[in-house]
Amino acid sequence: MSDETHIPTDPEVAKAAADADPPEDNRWKDAVREIFSASPWVAVGALVLAFVVGSIMIAFTDSRVQEVSAWFFQRPGDTFSALGSAIGRAYSQLFQGAVFNVAFAERGGFLEGIRPLMSTLTSATPLIAAGLGVAVSFRAGMFNIGGRGQMIFAAIAAGWLGYVWSGLPFPLLLIICVVAGVLAGALWSGLAGFLKAKTGAHEVIATIMLNYIAFYFLQWLLMTPGMLRGVKGTPISNPVPDAAFPLLFGSRYTVSWAFVVSLAAVAFCWWLLNRSSMGFAFRAIGENPRAAKVAGINVERTMVVAMMVAGALVGLAGTQQALGVLASSGFGDAVDAGIGFDAITVALLGGSQPIGVLFAGLLFGAFQAGGRAMQAGARVDISIVAVIQSVIVLFIAAPPLVRAIFRLPQPSQAALARKADAKARAKAAKALAKSGSQDGTKESA
Repeated sequence: MSDETHIPTDPEVAKAAADADPPEDNRWKDAVREIFSASPWVAVGALVLAFVVGSIMIAFTDSRVQEVSAWFFQRPGDTFSALGSAIGRAYSQLFQGAVFNVAFAERGGFLEGIRPLMSTLTSATPLIAAGLGVAVSFRAGMFNIGGRGQMIFAAIAAGWLGYVWSGLPFPLLLIICVVAGVLAGALWSGLAGFLKAKTGAHEVIATIMLNYIAFYFLQWLLMTPGMLRGVKGTPISNPVPDAAFPLLFGSRYTVSWAFVVSLAAVAFCWWLLNRSSMGFAFRAIGENPRAAKVAGINVERTMVVAMMVAGALVGLAGTQQALGVLASSGFGDAVDAGIGFDAITVALLGGSQPIGVLFAGLLFGAFQAGGRAMQAGARVDISIVAVIQSVIVLFIAAPPLVRAIFRLPQPSQAALARKADAKARAKAAKALAKSGSQDGTKESA
């Protein structure tokens, strides 16, 4: 037997790679990956199209437009004037309710005029944190739809400790409650990750079921004396003002230090996903779990850790709810306020990137703050804002359609070549490992 080591040629490597990892149709996986990591231009295009759809709905539901459209062919100018007035008035009210109110500024100056902006920051605070959690799971190739349950368990832990340990000094009590809420969210989400890693249970089904468990568990706690139920006997938790996030700019505005915590979470997620070995492992299993396994990454453990990190961030949003605007009144079974599901849209619009999630969270916070002003000032149904959000998701889920409408370039051929080269290298490494093990077996024989 020759002592020389056999080095496979390129055709041998290709054949061995094909035998070790047979080709499969990855079109669906590639499509889902493109949706979860939408480019900034696709996100902007989806946003523009959503506002166009919203404008059409505003136009058709405005009473003045309906009135003048009856004589459109006689006086078309009146119809177009009414259309412009209705759409302009609605979006003007949306802006004034979300960013800057001119009437407030005339009465109380600039600081009074930016009061709507502070409301936007308050609404965006939990959206940013929850959106980061969903984005982390997306980058790891998992769809975390259990934000509601994770927020509920975080609120339970933070609210209960905030009331039971209310005698502790303020900074310590707040830190304990936040840590408890984050851990509760991480454990509840980690359960879904464990089920997926060990049994193959799909995380979508697992997280949906865990949402229901958390919701009904919270209802039981709120209805049972001696548990989470308030002292007044109503199905609302006890207030925890001693554990509340302090206001950032005093009593003038509603924004609290929870917003600063969300900004810190954005910085942490950016470092985690782009500069840490753990983030590299998340991205590796999100791109190709089998290739990641060949590279030496423990895929099962990484799945569990990724879901726990995602749940911790969503749990942070739950603590911000329980210890933020609801700290002085207590919370009920609607403590999540739909944020767990809105976070999915925020993560999609942000392209599963921390900075993108930050801006998407601010945008949706503006929708929430400005939607009420649009309803009151322009008499536009606030549900149109929900329609705009839904249409954003619709177009984000169809990147080729958005690119076709705005004639955006297709994904870079260089990027596609890099992905193909990475897949080829992974297959080659697996083939070489297999070839080496076979040579070793022959040599020993």
